[in-house]
Amino acid sequence: MTWFSKSTTTFGFLLLAHACPSSSCYSAYEHSALQSHRAASLSSLSATTQQAAASSSLPLDISLETIVATVIITLGLVLNTAKLRPIQWRVWAGQIERAGEEGARNSSGEIDKDFVGNPFKLLESRPGFVDIRKQRKEFAEWVKQQ
Repeated sequence: MTWFSKSTTTFGFLLLAHACPSSSCYSAYEHSALQSHRAASLSSLSATTQQAAASSSLPLDISLETIVATVIITLGLVLNTAKLRPIQWRVWAGQIERAGEEGARNSSGEIDKDFVGNPFKLLESRPGFVDIRKQRKEFAEWVKQQ
């Protein structure tokens, strides 16, 4: 992680930590304090107004702080992600062959743990196809010579 993405993510988590306890504590206090007030005032209100007054939500500043904290955390995590690899394997393999170890470094400057070098090495080092008919013919000639 770079220092900017680390600090952005940390700031977002601090903001979220500030918003969540205050939202739950404030909400619990609000409901307990207003419950007695509602009981007295609901008896004098009509039925339609009772339903509107019965629903209370969090204050706008706490909701906004939670949303902003979530956006900041997401931004910090996105800034930390590695560069995406191409979808086509042959394009990705070509980039690895051209760049070598320098192309396999992550955002911290370390070589990725899944770096294997030339991805075509296994295909280039394997034996060619086996010609069964040729081998059968050679075996038949060998048997005749014996």
